[in-house]
Amino acid sequence: MNENMCMPLIGDVAPEFVASTTNGVIKFPNDFRGKWVVLFSHPSDFTPVCTTEFIEFQQNMADFKRMNTVLIGLSVGSLPSHLAWLDSMSKMQHGAVIEFPLIDDLDKNIAKKYGMIHAGVSDTHAVRAVFIIDSNAKIRAILYYPAVLGRNINEIKRMVMGLQVVDRFGVALPVNWAVGDDVIVPAPTKFNEVQKNIKQNPWFLSLKKLTKKEIDEKIYKQHIRKK
Repeated sequence: MNENMCMPLIGDVAPEFVASTTNGVIKFPNDFRGKWVVLFSHPSDFTPVCTTEFIEFQQNMADFKRMNTVLIGLSVGSLPSHLAWLDSMSKMQHGAVIEFPLIDDLDKNIAKKYGMIHAGVSDTHAVRAVFIIDSNAKIRAILYYPAVLGRNINEIKRMVMGLQVVDRFGVALPVNWAVGDDVIVPAPTKFNEVQKNIKQNPWFLSLKKLTKKEIDEKIYKQHIRKK
């Protein structure tokens, strides 16, 4: 492992930085307090896989906004290169006008701070990293993808929503969970509670219904009303 590599972990407070972006200067995470953030890196501008990802992220912006979540992209590239690449995407037949910021990280300072440079792959380009950061600036999930494999945007949306559901309802989520599926309630921690659950098979795995309507009412409609 590279001794100079910094690798923030799940549960850590997101490292701070100030950066120039295609939407102006940002101070992270202070500018985004109270919001969830999907911070993601890509290897390079003007590359086909990255282009498809950016367009897909933009096409899902409404869903992320509904979840009180902002998108921030990063690559080891210059601001002029970023602007030219985004301009080219806006003119593609099936392209999009990218609204979220793309960070200029030509000096690799932020990429190194977040452990996005993996020396076994490249010393000059970031891997496809994804950091899901909650409204308290805490890192809640981390994903890494190789350069040749595009990300699954639906999975990233599912993770953001799932983590918000976990926080709001105090539950855990089973394999392949999707909105409307049953959720897992906390396992008993006392013997008399175990006895109450003895009819469950197994007693330590109890499920309950949690509908899309309940999630909308207690998370997303409340967020919309606050706005």
